Amino acid sequence: MKIFIEGESYPIDVLEKTFKSGQFYSERGFTGVIKAVGYYHSQESNQLTFMLPKVFMRDEELTVFDLSKTELYDWIKDDSIKHDHRYIWVRNLSVYLYKSLITFRNRYPNSDLINYSSSYQLRALNKSTPYSYLDILLSFVDFYKKHKSQILFKHIDSISNTARKPKWEKTIRKENPILLNSGVLIYDQIQNKHKLQNREEELIIYFFSIINHFNEQHDLDIKIDKIYPIIKGRKFIELKNNGLRKLKKIKYRYYSDVLKSMHQLCMLYFAQFDQAKSKSKEDFIIINNYNIVFEDMIDKLFSADLNDVVVYDTPLKTLKKNDDGKVLDHIFDHRSIFDGSDIFYIGDSKYYKSGSEAGKISRYKQFTYAKNIIQFNIDLLNDNDRRYSEHMRYRDELTEGYNITPNFFIYGYIDDPNDYDSFNLKTYGDVVSTSHFEQRLFDRDSLFVHQYKINFLFVLKAYSLYGFSYVQDFKKNVKDVFRNEFILYFKDPENCGYSFYQLNGDVDKSVFMKDHFRIIYGKCYNTSEGRFLLAKHKDDNSLSDDIMKHFSEYFIN
Repeated sequence: MKIFIEGESYPIDVLEKTFKSGQFYSERGFTGVIKAVGYYHSQESNQLTFMLPKVFMRDEELTVFDLSKTELYDWIKDDSIKHDHRYIWVRNLSVYLYKSLITFRNRYPNSDLINYSSSYQLRALNKSTPYSYLDILLSFVDFYKKHKSQILFKHIDSISNTARKPKWEKTIRKENPILLNSGVLIYDQIQNKHKLQNREEELIIYFFSIINHFNEQHDLDIKIDKIYPIIKGRKFIELKNNGLRKLKKIKYRYYSDVLKSMHQLCMLYFAQFDQAKSKSKEDFIIINNYNIVFEDMIDKLFSADLNDVVVYDTPLKTLKKNDDGKVLDHIFDHRSIFDGSDIFYIGDSKYYKSGSEAGKISRYKQFTYAKNIIQFNIDLLNDNDRRYSEHMRYRDELTEGYNITPNFFIYGYIDDPNDYDSFNLKTYGDVVSTSHFEQRLFDRDSLFVHQYKINFLFVLKAYSLYGFSYVQDFKKNVKDVFRNEFILYFKDPENCGYSFYQLNGDVDKSVFMKDHFRIIYGKCYNTSEGRFLLAKHKDDNSLSDDIMKHFSEYFIN
């Protein structure tokens, strides 16, 4: 197996030896830069090659596997690495990466971002189900793991039924029995004088021979029960060339669902080598814009299902495409920071190398996204006091203050290359802020963008394997994580620059607001529960003791 990383340069002779064409890399003198993410298989070399996303680079030299990119692409030649249990990650990674591309294809069947080889497009059981070499490999492995016990007992049953006049003394003396968990001994080989031909054995021998070939070629670490003779070497090469014809002759011998499925899998495998059907010598599925896939992976885990939500006859998905041409990556509604009302959370997924951070242009774009969403909701409010939902609250009529719109960047990262189950959402970098009036927190132009990173391997696995119920539970939990992180930020005056106070209950809010409007405008917000909050900036000297005496300290929760 060869492993390259997107965006990294490699010797041109290595790339030319691996790939039959230059569409997978950009040539730069004596080196070439990988420009795609995906899977590649050459029939001539029977070599599997994966092009991993750029997030797998830890720094300029090392990958997240503590190997250099050179050591990584040539790792399978090193026996000390090949048999090291620390590198089992490659088997899981190859499956999840491949399935992420297939999942994206299935979610967006009309997209032309995924590029396929001609063999993938032409070779199919029917016109709607194309498949790749890796599809076949994974199907064989999965079928074997699910049915190996059934195949074993079918073999034992066959041996028992075909034995005539068994010689038990000779059997016990010469054969090794199988010990079941119940303590029962079973002999899968019986010494007898007369045997009948097992008509199922031919198919099962082909199946086990293919599994064994996969195991040897790609180091799958599959334990194969040696209950049938295995075809290897030159004889297996001959079988690949005439296997399709042999299978067609025995097609109607099998009636059980297991054997029918086994026959179909073997037909798929041998069809690759049928010169009449497969003229291509390479097989691949790649994408040159993996940032689009990463964005969709994050969107599936975070965003609301915008296709199902309609606001006043307008699909909520229109919010992702603003009138000014801006397109949001992620949006969902959740409980706001300061009260029990709801607010939109806006996110932008950043597909960078590990350790990179969004620049000025991305930050300004994110501020614009927030302003567009605020304006959308204010337009609804101005249109006969309408709201997106009963609990959605962007502006307080009493103070004319604006609720905080949570805004964030999210990056993929990898700490442990074996961890596919922990999402490990963490804060990353500094909170970025902008304002028209620096000391007015509840002004509509006071905006904050938090930054997070999430375990890329968890996202990769969850995207293609986890079902609807799991994703819904994850969305609920991760929304609380985002909200709690914003609360922690505003709880620390050293970070956010503000301290919070609540107007005492014996003060008339309307009168107080009218009397001090010019001073406290944009600094106050009356929550949905009726708490009159004041955000005092550390540099604000306009809030006199005469004003502050009516407030007591307030702690956000």
